Amino acid sequence: MVVERTFSIIKPDAVERNKIGEITAMLESSGLRIVASKRIKLDQDKAAAFYKVHADKPFFQSLCDFMCSGPIIVQVLEGENAIQKNREIMGATNPDEAAEGTIRKQFAISLEKNSIHGSDSPENAIIEINHFFNEKDIIS
Repeated sequence: MVVERTFSIIKPDAVERNKIGEITAMLESSGLRIVASKRIKLDQDKAAAFYKVHADKPFFQSLCDFMCSGPIIVQVLEGENAIQKNREIMGATNPDEAAEGTIRKQFAISLEKNSIHGSDSPENAIIEINHFFNEKDIIS
């Protein structure tokens, strides 16, 4: 098995409802270790830079507004096949399609307010981690 890192955001909807601990417990019980974590509040520029891949989509501004609406928890997760494992525990982007026992099935309010974000590839994990953390912030 390959030990890798991935990036995760506990989104404003989950932070506002005080679900940080429950979501973190689900991540950790799936075998992922949190090697960096911080609570931040995004501004529009940081959100737009992070979500620039979606800049031409109709939901882009709404997504940025939502992600700036309250504090978030950004994390670096580490473990065997961390990207795949994180995506499995998160569940489908649309909570109506998410499997039972996943974070989105349990905590999401809607498609936009789906409680968690996770990297979808090794390349994006590196980009996303570097958007919020320096290597000295990450302690394995």
